Amino acid sequence: MKASNSDLVYHNLRVYASKENLPKKDQLAFKIAKMICEDVEISKEVEEMVINRIIDNASVAIASLERSPVANARAMAVNHPRHDDRGATIFGMPNNQKFHAEWAAWANCTAVRELDYHDTFLAADYSHPGDSIPAVLAVAQQLGIDGKDLLRGIVSSYELHVNLVKAICLHEHKIDHVAHLCPAQAAGICAMLNLDVETTYQAIQQALHVSISTRQSRKGEISSWKAYVPAHGAKLAIEAVDRAMRGEGAPSPIYEGEDSVLAWILDGPESNYVVPLPAPGAEKRAILETYTKEHSAEYQSQALIDMAFKMRDQISDFSQIKDILIETSHHTHYVIGTGAQDPQKMDPNASRETLDHSIMYIFAVALLDGKWHHVDSYERSKAQDPKTIEVWHKVSTIEKPYWTELYHAKDPDKKAFGGKVIITLNDGTIIEDQIERANAHPAGAKPFVRENYLAKFDMLTNKLITKAERDRFIALVENLRNLSVEEVKELNIQVPDLSNNSLDSKGIF
Repeated sequence: MKASNSDLVYHNLRVYASKENLPKKDQLAFKIAKMICEDVEISKEVEEMVINRIIDNASVAIASLERSPVANARAMAVNHPRHDDRGATIFGMPNNQKFHAEWAAWANCTAVRELDYHDTFLAADYSHPGDSIPAVLAVAQQLGIDGKDLLRGIVSSYELHVNLVKAICLHEHKIDHVAHLCPAQAAGICAMLNLDVETTYQAIQQALHVSISTRQSRKGEISSWKAYVPAHGAKLAIEAVDRAMRGEGAPSPIYEGEDSVLAWILDGPESNYVVPLPAPGAEKRAILETYTKEHSAEYQSQALIDMAFKMRDQISDFSQIKDILIETSHHTHYVIGTGAQDPQKMDPNASRETLDHSIMYIFAVALLDGKWHHVDSYERSKAQDPKTIEVWHKVSTIEKPYWTELYHAKDPDKKAFGGKVIITLNDGTIIEDQIERANAHPAGAKPFVRENYLAKFDMLTNKLITKAERDRFIALVENLRNLSVEEVKELNIQVPDLSNNSLDSKGIF
């Protein structure tokens, strides 16, 4: 079971003039810090989901190691080695090589994010809560933290991230969602280190203050920076916690102040947000509301990919398609649909990152091929194939209130991210179907369980790692709560013959 409304306390959030002198105890960042610092029991159900997420992160990271953004992030990171045991590991690198935690997090977050193939949570805003894991783990390895405290840190980062995403919409103000991620990364580190409330409060404020950036990273011709965004947040979060641990303060109150994030970045002086947080003593269960991807594409396309596989059997000749209309939510229409009004989403020369955010392209390829692959489905030859272009350019989207209401449903058992597809053929035949949730969603037709995570891991790492290395890593992860300090330091996957794994002089570092 997920957290019930009785397990949550709702905090009103607005702007205060400086002369009102909002007491610290009433500030959201302080309330968050108190929640983060409360050490409550973690259920087996939550622990198992954390293990699933670590496996999921590792699978997509290993599959992306030789892709240019990830290789370059690693090349930057290896220029920051540690020559003692106080350091963190980098995906693919030998476990006996240690690097500064913030740079290991930089490389590992980029590897996890590159394929856009790990977990997601969608509500008032978008998020990939699993982006916190590499940051928390890197600090755990550097400071000698055991599995029990690592688990606590990851659970805490998810708790804050999910609840901020439920309450505060960033994208309507064209602010990128790292502004929720970075405080969550900092919160997870603070919880893991068992820091006091005051230190945690300052770290969370600092993390938010330095992590505001615009959504241009996800607009138009989307670049490789999209993969680096969580890595950027991780470095900022680690530095924010380090600074707070040394007794330094942060801009305050960061959410409610007269010149704060609310006042000038979000809804302004009239801001009125309601942020849910676990009640005192309540278990942190927000990770159970998140969901992973079966297909390597934007989450809002997952259900529609599943439906494309189903609908293709009703079409004998794809050249006879006149048009395809996707009725869906506001978010899907305006972010990855034709409502975005991005010509790049229809461009055969668009980047992989852009195609990943084009439901028109994604649906067309899934319909034509009846399968989806994290590499093959984005090949340049695929995007430039006349057969692809013909169907792709016949797809359009429209917002329908029904799908928007499902998207914003407060009840996680009702929340859905699907749509209705209407395919019209040249002879007037209409083929239509609809789907609310992706098959792999916890409430979908075939919810992902451990077996599916392991199958995804094996598919993505096949021929990249040895069976012995695979078995060693999985055995460690599945014993997460009981891992010793030394075993946490081994929580990494080593890949033979990895490129970009030695010092270079291509950049500044």
